[in-house]
Amino acid sequence: MPTGKFHWICGVDEAGRGPLAGPVFAACVVLNPAYKIEGLADSKKLSEKNRIKLALAIKTHAMAWAIASASVDEIDCLNILQASLLAMKRAVESLAFTPDQVLVDGNHSPRLSLPVRAVIRGDSLVPEISAASILAKTARDAEMLRLHQHFPHYGFDRHKGYPTVAHILALQQHGASSVHRRSFAPVRKLIMKCEL
Repeated sequence: MPTGKFHWICGVDEAGRGPLAGPVFAACVVLNPAYKIEGLADSKKLSEKNRIKLALAIKTHAMAWAIASASVDEIDCLNILQASLLAMKRAVESLAFTPDQVLVDGNHSPRLSLPVRAVIRGDSLVPEISAASILAKTARDAEMLRLHQHFPHYGFDRHKGYPTVAHILALQQHGASSVHRRSFAPVRKLIMKCEL
């Protein structure tokens, strides 16, 4: 258990703000200063194979980590930014211990009862945030693979819910599923068109 002589930094990041379907995920990580994990970087700059490998190393060697999400219904009710911040808050509040400071990627921060600072490009600059981005991305990708089993005709296993040409065509052919974000313009327009 950490003691007062250490300064525990918790990095936080989200994954899945841009897709048209599926929940948004967030993760937080407190790295172990005694164990350096090589190769940490913004998850978007890593191959899927490297992300999975690093996620395992993070879960094995970090002092603490947590992953949380906000549902499609919460995204549609709150908006994607607020749902992302909610997922971040849930992740931090489920950590095994309270860190001294929370560093969040981007320019928005969740409301927490401890010091929080937003860091632009933090997923490239702060190892704790890089680690969090990797956990959030791998967790969300795993969820989209699970959803693909229930909704195979949308191709979630390939595009993970992002608005690719193939995804838009599948939406036009099959309509919106229960895991599509109805507040997002391409989905909303399709639903409105079908209701006319």
